[in-house]
Formats: sequence, structure tokens, C-alpha cells
Amino acid sequence: MSKQFRIAPSILSANFAKLGQEVTDVIASGTDIIHFDVMDNHYVPNLTIGPLVCESLRPVTDAIIDVHLMVKPVDRIIPDFAKAGANIITFHPEASEHIDRTLALIRECGCKAGLVFNPATSLSYLDYVMDKVDMILLMSVNPGFGGQKFIPETLNKIRQVRARIDASGRDIWLEVDGGVKVDNIAEVARAGADVFVAGSAIFGAPKDSDANRYDTVVAAMRAELAKA
Repeated sequence: MSKQFRIAPSILSANFAKLGQEVTDVIASGTDIIHFDVMDNHYVPNLTIGPLVCESLRPVTDAIIDVHLMVKPVDRIIPDFAKAGANIITFHPEASEHIDRTLALIRECGCKAGLVFNPATSLSYLDYVMDKVDMILLMSVNPGFGGQKFIPETLNKIRQVRARIDASGRDIWLEVDGGVKVDNIAEVARAGADVFVAGSAIFGAPKDSDANRYDTVVAAMRAELAKA
């Protein structure tokens, strides 16, 4: 199992009035990936950010930008995010008419591709596309809003996906999003995850005494991951 753990702060919980500085601070604090939650008020009951925000942040950071599309239909917007500087684009199988084609489209646009599974979505969508995914994202809350509590049954799902990835022999990242915080990140890692999305757990815990505002909370997460 991969022991390279990556922390992906979700900018949905950042201060949008100073988003560029928030991204700079959170990466300087020791995180790895900037996670975009893109919602359309159609597939999910909320409206967030589009490609223009991605484009404006791209010059601010060299970090990987991981775009999670909670939009339906999904294909139209993929090239826009690729052009705006996304490195990874993930989508929900329910939002695509042809999952195989959507995965191919993301890769044709020069990005890594991934599938996202809601808490009650079957993993059977993976049966025929394991050779086309670079990331699998498991939602540990129902998508639409930040700050929700982690759904414990997700741990079993993480174990199942980890077994599929190991059996495939491919280098596929396993990302978990929703309610991940200092108290449970080690447990999530032990189940098999290697990328951890954290929104309010990070952006809700700034310290003015930290050089980069989020050093303390990120160090606490790293210390927990070291136990996994």
C-alpha cells in the first residue's frame, strides 16, 4: 500500500476575499494538492466556482489542482477546466451518459482522470474502467455542502477500493472527501486512502502565530498520518 500521503485542502472552506493568499499559505503549511469543489445547483443543491477561479489561481501555485466536478452534464465543462490549469479532473458516474468517453475526454485534454462515488453509489462502475482511472474519490459525506460529519461506513468502502487498486497493479490514488479531520485521518489512512481532502478542518483552524497560518493543524494531521 502507498505510504505517500497527500493532504488536499478544499478551497470551498477558504476565505474567498483573499483566495490567492489562502492557497499560498495552505501549501506553505505543508499540504500537497489544491482541491476544487465545483457544484452546479443541479446535480447537487449548491453553487460554487467555475473555470475562471481555477485560471486565476493557476499562476499563484505550482501545486496540483484537483477539480471535483459535481455537475451534470459533465462533458461540456471539462475542456474549460483543463485549459484553466487543472491537473486532475474527477466526476460522478451518474453525471455522464458515457463514463468511458468522459474519462477519455479528460485524458485527451491532458489531465489525469478519476471517478467519484457518493456514499450510496455502487463500486460496480469501476468494473470496466480500472485501466482508465488515475484517481478514485470516495465521498464520506453526501455532496453539496462543506462541514458535514464523516459517514463511518465509508471505511469499509475504502478497504474494498484499496483491494481493487492493489489487484489492478496500477498506481491509482485513493482520495477521501468529507468530514476528514485530525481525529480520524489516521483511521481513514489505515483503511487504505492516500489522498485526504480537508476543508473546514484546515481552513477553520488558522493560527496567527503560525508563519503560514495553517502550520499547526497540518502538522497535527501529518503526526496522525505517521501512525497509520
